[in-house]
Amino acid sequence: MSKALRLSEKWFRRGLWVVAIVFASFLVGLGSTIVGDLPQVEHRLELDDFIDRAAADPLRDTVREAERSEQQAAREREQADLKLVTAQQASRAARETFGNWLATRRATAQPDQDTELIARTRALDALKSKEDEAERNVVAQRQIALDGRQSRQRAQQQLAVLEEAARKKLEAENRKVELRVFLYRLALTLPLLVIAGWLFAKKRKSSWWPFVWGFIYFALFAFFVELVPYLPSYGGYVRYVVGIVVTVLVGRYAILALNRYLARQKLAEAQPETVRRNELSYDTALARLAKSVCPGCERPVDLKNTEIDFCPHCGIGLFDHCRACDARKSAFAKFCHACGTAAEAAGTPPAPLPGPLQVQPASTT
Repeated sequence: MSKALRLSEKWFRRGLWVVAIVFASFLVGLGSTIVGDLPQVEHRLELDDFIDRAAADPLRDTVREAERSEQQAAREREQADLKLVTAQQASRAARETFGNWLATRRATAQPDQDTELIARTRALDALKSKEDEAERNVVAQRQIALDGRQSRQRAQQQLAVLEEAARKKLEAENRKVELRVFLYRLALTLPLLVIAGWLFAKKRKSSWWPFVWGFIYFALFAFFVELVPYLPSYGGYVRYVVGIVVTVLVGRYAILALNRYLARQKLAEAQPETVRRNELSYDTALARLAKSVCPGCERPVDLKNTEIDFCPHCGIGLFDHCRACDARKSAFAKFCHACGTAAEAAGTPPAPLPGPLQVQPASTT
């Protein structure tokens, strides 16, 4: 088609395609913004919206209290462990000192040191008592931590049961919300697709075609990008079913369009050549010739073969001769390329090609 257009017309058409693309981009941006805001019409659901708060809140308080108790017991146990180590070191050192002193006393056998023996024994017992007390503190803190951990685990187990039940309700409700949001998107994009289909069928060749094609691109983007990825899955059934339905609808339209086209071509080929020529526009004929197809039946024709002047499929004239200079030219050209003489008026059959002279028989009268 581009070979049949004037240079200015080519650039104008390219500019109009830019207009169509820019128009589509703005529509896509507006549509994406609207579709992106659609989920906001639904309330954002959380797990607490479905859990039994009367039973869950005390359990959560128990968990928090048990965690605080564990943390406090851990801090206290660290202090108790330090005190135990200190007491053990002091007791160990006192026992070593007492053992050395006792060995010395046995060697000297001095009875006047019995009082000191009793005092040292009492001091050693006091240190041992402090060590035992430190051990009891460590054990007590461990017991507190253990009680807190077990209490927390019991509360968490009971809370997990409540959260699992609430999670199932949340998932079910999220599926409903997802379906509603998809229906919102469908209610927005399906009319656009229907309008785009009508524009494609009726208005794509009108003088406003840049806006028509821009809207068509926008509708296709809205359907395949803003709608199809959000199709509910349900194990893949919905998406496969929708794919089958869309394929059947598109295939049915294509089959019917092909049958209508073939019926129109058969009807056109059955008409006289002058009628077929009148129905062909100049630009359409040049566009088909540029593709090396017959303007009448759109079947391939070897236009480079200088011996072919008529379509071998439908019989329409493809080349004729100028009535002024007898140059071979396209039968659809308005002027002769050799001398510039205007071609015959529309509907006039092309001038006959030169052939061998026929000898007329003499009249008998």
